[in-house]
Amino acid sequence: MTSFTDIPAAGWVDALPERARPYARLMRLDRPIGTWLLLLPCWWGVALACPLFPNLWYMVLFALGAVVMRGAGCVINDIWDRNLDKQVERTRVRPLASGEVSLVQALAFLVLLLMAGFGILLLFNRATIVTGVLSLLLVAAYPAMKRVTWWPQFFLGLAFNWGVLLGGVAVTGGIDAVHVIAYAAGVAWTLGYDTIYAHQDIRDDEAVGIKSTARLFGGASARWVAGFYALAIALLALAGWVAGLGRVYGWGLVVAACFAAVQLALWRMDDPADCLKRFRANRDFGLIVLAAIILGRLA
Repeated sequence: MTSFTDIPAAGWVDALPERARPYARLMRLDRPIGTWLLLLPCWWGVALACPLFPNLWYMVLFALGAVVMRGAGCVINDIWDRNLDKQVERTRVRPLASGEVSLVQALAFLVLLLMAGFGILLLFNRATIVTGVLSLLLVAAYPAMKRVTWWPQFFLGLAFNWGVLLGGVAVTGGIDAVHVIAYAAGVAWTLGYDTIYAHQDIRDDEAVGIKSTARLFGGASARWVAGFYALAIALLALAGWVAGLGRVYGWGLVVAACFAAVQLALWRMDDPADCLKRFRANRDFGLIVLAAIILGRLA
């Protein structure tokens, strides 16, 4: 039942007014890794489209949009899963499952988040607005996928990496081959990191009938995840070649590949805490790729 969270820990969210805390946790503001994983493909898309340094205004707008839309996605996920979440130790503390927030309150909050997200979209060109609205189809459909297919991580990848296309459209007004290839790379990346994440819940998912690639691959997950990362690196290399990024970018991908290989070598798939640690390391993988793109452009 992946939505990038674990048992709440004390933090800055606890300093908010009491009435605001459940909504902050509903958005997973106390768990920023999901926001990073939604944001980084957007930044990849902007960096790939800009001739030199990325457009900082677009980078800021996408950062704001990632916070809001990741929050909206979590609300949608929790509305779908509110009854299942009650049956899982890690998720029964979520605001909807625990009763801190009612279904009506969650729906009203979702509307506010979607309005805020659309307001941010309006600051972009028309093509970006249309492309952004289309992404809602994937966001809304994803929670159903874990009920009907063993590959919900693939559909999560389609939704979470849509920002690669958005970033390109924001800068150029259209979608080119470089961004399509990078989008495919992002989907492969998500298949890898979300399979790692899903191993946290594999026993509970079996008990309640939730499907995932972690359950599908079982003990062979490490080999599959390695393959997904290898595919992501290969597609990123192809995108860089098409974009003419050159040798500096290539060395950056070597660093990213080595980083991913170390994380996989250390991964203990039967240890939920280690699964979460390796999953969170993907923020750094994404930042390494972003740095490679920027340095490749500048070089």
